[in-house]
Amino acid sequence: MTGGDRTGNSTRAVHGNRERGAPGEPLVFPLYQTSTFFSDAVPSGEVRYTRYGNNPNHEALGAKLGALEGADAAIVLASGNAASALAFLACAGAGDHIVAARLLYGGTLRILEREFPRLDIRTTFVDPGDEESWADAVEPGTRVLFMETPVNPTLRVPDPRPAARVARANGIPLVVDATFATPVNFRPLEHGADLVVHSATKYLGGHSDLSAGVVAGRADLVAEVREKLVSFGPVLDPHATWLLDRGIKSLALRIARHNENGMGIARWLCAHPAIGHVSYPGLESHPDHARARELMSGFGGVVSATVRGGDEAALHMLQRLRLISHAPSLGGVESLVSMPAFTSHSALTREQRHELGIGDGFVRFALGIEDPADLIADLDQALSRGTD
Repeated sequence: MTGGDRTGNSTRAVHGNRERGAPGEPLVFPLYQTSTFFSDAVPSGEVRYTRYGNNPNHEALGAKLGALEGADAAIVLASGNAASALAFLACAGAGDHIVAARLLYGGTLRILEREFPRLDIRTTFVDPGDEESWADAVEPGTRVLFMETPVNPTLRVPDPRPAARVARANGIPLVVDATFATPVNFRPLEHGADLVVHSATKYLGGHSDLSAGVVAGRADLVAEVREKLVSFGPVLDPHATWLLDRGIKSLALRIARHNENGMGIARWLCAHPAIGHVSYPGLESHPDHARARELMSGFGGVVSATVRGGDEAALHMLQRLRLISHAPSLGGVESLVSMPAFTSHSALTREQRHELGIGDGFVRFALGIEDPADLIADLDQALSRGTD
């Protein structure tokens, strides 16, 4: 596709790098709902087989995602956890070591703390904001550094550049989970990362109707992720791939509204007497606000807050909401709310959650694209009413 070295986010989200079609060709990339393809008796090149992740829908979407991230290559998988796990396994194996930020999504922590020790892969957790802690944790067997920014669900915004410097100095890759940002708000590869992973179930899909993951970055590392995909099989179904491609076309428009709603609701919550603390990178009170302004084009649609009165008061609020739905996940067009203590971080003890910044009464609002006045009205009635 023509249009310069870096076309805009909406242009890339709609077109990727696809060239204009010839007369009679479909405007929308077709769905290849097939598990296998005709081939020569003795194939002369790569065998095309959907389980290998090289269905035309996979390849077309990978090219679009690579264009959005500014990556050499990209690959889609069946979930965000699959993307993270295979990114790790593309770099590390038995006897190897990972250095990861202490502030991480609960599902990622489960991989690193529960599953990888069974494979003889150790992980050291560090303060992501301390460059010396990254450097001090590196061992001869360290094969990858990993961090998440912004962090789920506390919305801290660690800077990837210190970790990137340590990674470069030691010749090891840095992997960054940027699910909460999307390539519209933040592109880690521009700040020293070698791979970026996403749970495409969230903002990239955008409609709460599919589960998918993305790995994008250096071509050699993405090729190794594909090798692991062939071995372990977390391939994304062609129809889900087609749906993800369709969702991405409106990504920039949706993110603009998510950003708007996130900022508006965060400011409104700050002024409400039933709310004790609000975490949103766009707020001047956020500890990483200056860094977020420097790194990010927008601050997203997730707002975390603490309801005064603890978990009981928070649950009471959830039960009274009428428009905002109580459900896990985020990034869809509809607004959701959840309590990480009972969802993403339920495997942790209360003390462990508090150490991560998830205190009693902590709720995560994943704001959709509804009219902000309607969201505020729903929150107001849920927070202000006493008992039904």
